[in-house]
Amino acid sequence: MRKPKTKKLKLKSRRAAKKRFKLTASGKVKRAHSMKRHILTKKSTGRKRGLRKSTLVSDAETPSVRRMLLA
Repeated sequence: MRKPKTKKLKLKSRRAAKKRFKLTASGKVKRAHSMKRHILTKKSTGRKRGLRKSTLVSDAETPSVRRMLLA
């Protein structure tokens, strides 16, 4: 009697992480700045302008974010 074949489960990426992070061409992880959603009146114009730009995830956090993005 032959053992029935079992399918390997697919690895699913975390949908929340997929919406928040992007990978650059060199493989680094890009993210948006926080503190740009509300209570913007007390923040200076220059500060808000700086928060518009995206930045890279820190070296310490990159492996865990990559694991979340694993599709």
